[in-house]
Amino acid sequence: MKIAIIGCGYVADFYLNNLRSHPDFVVQGVFDQNFQRRDQFCQYYSLTPYPSLEAVVEDPTVEMVLNLTNPRSHFEISAAVLSAKKHLYTEKPLGMEISQAKTLLELAQANQVRIGCAPCSVLSDTAQTLWKALIEGVIGKVRLVYANYDDGMIAPPMKPWLWKSESGASWPAQDEFEVGCTYEHAGYFLTWLAAFFGPARKVTAFSSCQIADKGIHVNHMAPDFSVGCIEYDDGVVAKVTTGLVAPRDKSLTIIGDDGVLFVRFLRNDREPVFLRKYSPKWNQRLVEQGLNLMQSKLQFLGGYLPIPVNNWSLYKQYPMFKGKDFALAASRKPVDFFRGPQDMGDSIKRNQPHRLSGELGLHICELIEALQYPERFNYQRVISSEFPLIKPLF
Repeated sequence: MKIAIIGCGYVADFYLNNLRSHPDFVVQGVFDQNFQRRDQFCQYYSLTPYPSLEAVVEDPTVEMVLNLTNPRSHFEISAAVLSAKKHLYTEKPLGMEISQAKTLLELAQANQVRIGCAPCSVLSDTAQTLWKALIEGVIGKVRLVYANYDDGMIAPPMKPWLWKSESGASWPAQDEFEVGCTYEHAGYFLTWLAAFFGPARKVTAFSSCQIADKGIHVNHMAPDFSVGCIEYDDGVVAKVTTGLVAPRDKSLTIIGDDGVLFVRFLRNDREPVFLRKYSPKWNQRLVEQGLNLMQSKLQFLGGYLPIPVNNWSLYKQYPMFKGKDFALAASRKPVDFFRGPQDMGDSIKRNQPHRLSGELGLHICELIEALQYPERFNYQRVISSEFPLIKPLF
């Protein structure tokens, strides 16, 4: 499939590195409103620059456009792509408000083209393994989910505005802080929960800005912490957090009547999934008690807490679902950003629904807005959007 890329910022390098594992796609050209950045990116990856946005959408050879611009530009760029009757795959979120997302869906329907929306990590080996375990009922009826995406104290101590991508793009610190960590990150776990449990029904949330000065000038500072409880069908409740203050924790815990499923790090596409069954076996309880006693003694003797846990529990790795091999997005980023475009391209060829639909993107927008700006909805929002159920890969 012949594609064009709009946006040559920090994330674009990840897509280009992953592209090596997806030979079905040919990049016709690239555009960025910052011509210097566009040319630097094109030179690094030996790509053809487009002179304007109009040149991209008017290129008859382009079948799909990847919108990798900053979130507040998503709507304008995506609308132009869809109006030109080209398929669209956009970075998260689909829009900054649900009204924008609805308009884009209407445009896609009117022009008989498709929308796909990041993030695509729900197609990863880890997410599929976790989903398979849930379908197989290994923990019984699901009661609670704890989903976290806390990035640690990034700013000001780590000075993220100095970070550079492989081809030289700066990490967009000002944009990240003004858009907000919930808009930027909550989609990683919200898409997983949507696949596992279907549409959310209600959100009760709180958010705040804990660090008003992050070390650089911003026009306004979005919340850097949000927490919410999301209600799903069949009584499933998820507690979700995103933030730039608390210690780094990108884990997911699913609690059922018969056990617990646990993923330590959501941003590794092949992170192991661990299972703990509620067991009456005396030997298991004895080992856990021994580990906790040993930890307590070490803390007392050393006067410090060596690991941030209160109690040890024994988990066993669950058999991993194995998908296709992929080139890493970066040396320390074991992620494939191109899973979404690949699934969408394959589905177009087969005339089948793709998994990361525009309706799903709209649903995630509605959830994110409720989490980051709960005061707009008196801190509780009934969710109205639906989406076609996502099919697993296994």
